[in-house]
Amino acid sequence: MNIARSETKEVEKVDILKRLLSQREFGVFCALVIMVILVTLFSEQGTFMTRSNVINILRSISTNGIIAIGMTFVILTGGIDLSVGSTLALSGAFAAITFNSTGSSELAFCVCLATGLAIGLFNGIMVAYFNVPPFIQTLVAMTAARGITFIVTNGTPIGKVGTFIGFFGRGTIAGIPVPILLMIISFIIGWFILTQTTIGRYTYAIGGSEECSKLSGVNVRRYKTLVYVIAGLTAAIGSLILIARLNSAQPSMGDKFEMDAIAAVVIGGTSLAGGTGTIIGTFIGTLILGVLMNGMNMLGVDSFAQYVVKGGVILFAVLLESRKRNR
Repeated sequence: MNIARSETKEVEKVDILKRLLSQREFGVFCALVIMVILVTLFSEQGTFMTRSNVINILRSISTNGIIAIGMTFVILTGGIDLSVGSTLALSGAFAAITFNSTGSSELAFCVCLATGLAIGLFNGIMVAYFNVPPFIQTLVAMTAARGITFIVTNGTPIGKVGTFIGFFGRGTIAGIPVPILLMIISFIIGWFILTQTTIGRYTYAIGGSEECSKLSGVNVRRYKTLVYVIAGLTAAIGSLILIARLNSAQPSMGDKFEMDAIAAVVIGGTSLAGGTGTIIGTFIGTLILGVLMNGMNMLGVDSFAQYVVKGGVILFAVLLESRKRNR
């Protein structure tokens, strides 16, 4: 009798989870659960699912998770942003330079965010108003921003970013690291914007059919520009966390971050063709990457082989999405 009740409760939990998540998100969530179970079984007993390791995973994915939020908005419109890693580096460099020049950590904070917003605005204007293909425009911005970063830093790290910025990378609230809290808050805000606001509805509409959106009276140029601004802002927020943790700005930081962000979005079920995807899916995709990398480290997988495994996971996710789209 007790066994039957226990099974009924488990079924009810699964049904509730299915109602909370879409079919796509539920499948990705199941993949995450399976991955956690496998890593737990094959790692040393009790080492993976400890509080310290879970906190370590969440802290390690915080920067990529926040950047992936902005990337989700861009990809939902059918675009791409390859410049987020370089935007992160340049924003951090300007923040460190500002602090070392003025001694104001608060001013450095504002400069960091303003730099990200400016690069995002530039990308958005070029894509939306001058019809430059997103891949080409953001590739140019990626190269230029990285070059400017090396110029302003002379290719060397710039130390110290101040107490105010330092709190975003090294502070804690109620025992929880601030980067984790910042990531969770960012995902909640991103979810709210996508599901409860006009910006979110138009983001999906543009990705579904840009021409139909224009005929429906949507100011496509304005909203396409806005999603790149959001991507630039999230890259700058990610920069705050990274320079705070390192207590310095390094010209090479953020390298390949755009690939990790795109991977998290794609693994989370967002279509590269645009119009389909969710913030919740991106969050789960970010967790999958974090668990995957942490698990491989615990299992002693060669660091070079880890890139191959991660590439295989991304390819598998893309193939699944392509198959669904063809259907």
